[in-house]
Amino acid sequence: MENTQQLSSEIDIRAEKIATLKKSGVIVYKEKFDRTHTIEQARELEDGSKVSVCGRIVFRRVMGKFGFMQIRDVKAKIQISVGVNELDAEKYEFYKKMIDIGDFVGVSGEVYHTQTGEITVRAYEVTLLSKALRPLPEKFHGLVDQEQKYRQRYLDLISNETAREVFVGRSKVLTFLRTFLNRNGFMEVETPILQSAVCGASAKPFFTHHNALDKQCNLRIAPETYLKQVIAGGFDRVYEVAKCFRNEGMDTQHLQEFTMVEWYASYWNFEDNIKFYKKFIQELLMEVKGTTKITYQGQELDFGKEVWPRINYVEEMRKILGFDFLDCKTRDELVEKVANTGLYLAKEFDGIKTLGGVIDYIYKRKIRVNIIEPTILYNYPAFLIPLARKNDKDNRIIDAFQILCVGNELAKAYSELVDPIIQRKELENQAKAKQEGDDEAMEIDEDFLLAMEHGMPPISGLGFGVDRLMTILFDQESIRDVVLFPLMK
Repeated sequence: MENTQQLSSEIDIRAEKIATLKKSGVIVYKEKFDRTHTIEQARELEDGSKVSVCGRIVFRRVMGKFGFMQIRDVKAKIQISVGVNELDAEKYEFYKKMIDIGDFVGVSGEVYHTQTGEITVRAYEVTLLSKALRPLPEKFHGLVDQEQKYRQRYLDLISNETAREVFVGRSKVLTFLRTFLNRNGFMEVETPILQSAVCGASAKPFFTHHNALDKQCNLRIAPETYLKQVIAGGFDRVYEVAKCFRNEGMDTQHLQEFTMVEWYASYWNFEDNIKFYKKFIQELLMEVKGTTKITYQGQELDFGKEVWPRINYVEEMRKILGFDFLDCKTRDELVEKVANTGLYLAKEFDGIKTLGGVIDYIYKRKIRVNIIEPTILYNYPAFLIPLARKNDKDNRIIDAFQILCVGNELAKAYSELVDPIIQRKELENQAKAKQEGDDEAMEIDEDFLLAMEHGMPPISGLGFGVDRLMTILFDQESIRDVVLFPLMK
């Protein structure tokens, strides 16, 4: 209660200052400021250099006729000395009484070093640019409550240097991604977020109504089918940085709105994509982190190895189960066999409606969780990914892989199914599963099938979540820590 009263009192005081300033004709919220240097640039100048810098006040101390403050921009902060001798009495009094921590100011003066070696700007002019009505977090120690950090990210950015580094890093990652793909012959394209068919991934969608067309649409769960249509149109290599939406649960590794990257290359297979992804992640790490070795939650991860470990999905699951699960034709048959092994009770799968769902449940708890170093998981059962190409030697298997580390999926790729007849059958099976109650099953996308019927070259595509990659790169426990404004309850 006391803190609330103190805050209310502080807001009232600042509101009075704003009213007083406006009444006296002072423009409290300026249109612009002519900055000569960023704070980072100013810190590199020689003593005596004239500068005009600007930023938010994050510290302030007034001692009679002299004082110090610190101002910050996104990359750096700098000390400002403010004295009556440099400003004159009237301007100094204005500074003392009307300017507070949290305000944005412009400062014109000259650079010097204090006796303690602190880079400082001696202020000859201090201009109020924008007055903060509310104070910053107490004593500038930042926010403590994690939920408040997500709801008021701007306060977290002001007070938390790590948070600023994460989001500057996110920008660098996206910039490098585009640069890397562009120089390797990929073209960036944009595909619809509002779609007519739920297709491209196994997920529960968000729905909305299109008033002008009077039809139900869904928010995209993945850009896959549209990107393949672009390939059908004759472009060899395409990619998209896509906002996707999946109406599923939230945890430290999942959000319902997230950023996905997908790229597709004609005439590649999944082995080509393995090589390309390794090249991408190694160059990305060198660009953003300066090394291919990073630490995540206490685990050292080396992405720079020439050869990454490989795990055969099917063979590993056979070892765990003790039988060939590929021979199982139905979900119930598989559940019965698993229960007979004593690995899980049948009731543990009560909420899982499909054969693939049961296998995925076991895989995530028995295989994925134990993988720490960057690893290639390949040789998937065909019923897991209906858009992937089946192996020429064994049609129960698809030519697919995942990149895994620290128990998480970093990327998934496969040789794409381009046979329109088989693809239609696979989507018909998906539609049937949806009718039987599988909310995550795909629908028949007739536009996609029509494009396939006109012919597609051999293709391999790869997709990954930018947010999950960011948690690994910057050692963040939760995916919410790398998204500026995660949706909250």
